[in-house]
Amino acid sequence: MKKIHKIYILCASIIVLGIAGGISFFVIRDVRATVPDDITLVTMHNEEYAFSKSEKKLKLVEFMYGHCPDICPTTTIRMNMLKKDLEKAGVFGDKVQFITVTIDPYRDTPEELMDYMKTFEIEDDGNWILLTGDPKNIKEDVVEIKELGETFQFQYRDPGDGFYVHSTFVFLLNENNRFIKKFEMGEGFNKEEVFETIMDKI
Repeated sequence: MKKIHKIYILCASIIVLGIAGGISFFVIRDVRATVPDDITLVTMHNEEYAFSKSEKKLKLVEFMYGHCPDICPTTTIRMNMLKKDLEKAGVFGDKVQFITVTIDPYRDTPEELMDYMKTFEIEDDGNWILLTGDPKNIKEDVVEIKELGETFQFQYRDPGDGFYVHSTFVFLLNENNRFIKKFEMGEGFNKEEVFETIMDKI
């Protein structure tokens, strides 16, 4: 019985160590995640945006697509509410920016992103930047958007009906575009939690 008991303890220890090692791997991977310097997209004004030349500010990055029926618009609405809180605190624009990246650049052209901003009453003040692919270079930019998402393990795919299946997180980056923390999208987006995290990191 003692021998069997020791085997159980050994097996349990191996399982615990394996789980701990797996968790550590994902934590370390996230901490080291940084936007590749070569990713260059275009803004809602059809102007080039290079992450390597972006301003040294904290960035809250949202991935979405304009035809999303639920979680994306809900997230955008809550981010806009968060923006007002950050403005009251005097840090939005000065120390914090929002970045929204479409995962559907074929349909979400710069013009469509401008309409998206108007629909959700996003102030066009230069501190909430919406990004898509360059219509003249769309195939290459589709790849870059995919690479950007995969940097933070944001996965997505079009099952064929135009309604994307995608991960449900937004990401807070530091001044050097390195991952700090991720937050749930949609109804799970807790603007108070995100606000406190941002203020703690400033």
